[in-house]
Amino acid sequence: MSSDISRRLARNAGIAMILAASAFLSACQVRPLYSENSGVVEKLSSVGFSDAASRVEQQVRNHLIFLASRGAGEAVNPQYHVQMRATSSVADTLLRQSGDTSRAGRVTVTVTYTLSAVADGHVIKAGSRQTTALVDFSEQEFAKQRAIRDAENRAADQAAEFVGADLAAAFSR
Repeated sequence: MSSDISRRLARNAGIAMILAASAFLSACQVRPLYSENSGVVEKLSSVGFSDAASRVEQQVRNHLIFLASRGAGEAVNPQYHVQMRATSSVADTLLRQSGDTSRAGRVTVTVTYTLSAVADGHVIKAGSRQTTALVDFSEQEFAKQRAIRDAENRAADQAAEFVGADLAAAFSR
């Protein structure tokens, strides 16, 4: 008899948990970020970006323009403006036992940005993103410099992806 009661209580508790979970999940506002109804794509295509002051910053800027406009180019009359600064640093990681030369390193690109409306200057989103790319150093100086440059490009493109996702998320709210 007591096993029937405990089964009935367990079943009722299970049903109550299912109902509570469905009520909780019905409050979720999950929708695709780039859906046609959200207006994110139109807002992203009307973003202007600040001029670049360095090669790495230019790489970030170019990739952001491509992401924001879906390959259509920079906005002619932007409604929003992104002021950004990108910096790059190189750090050695694996030092050789026989000397002070390094065999590998990492390149870190940091992007600080502020998204604001052009009409009134209201800041919509501000933030900073940082990415790291690993690099192997060659004995030859030109090959080493080229490897660092390629790593900077990879890190800059990844940082631009993160900033682009931040901008899209800010516009979806």
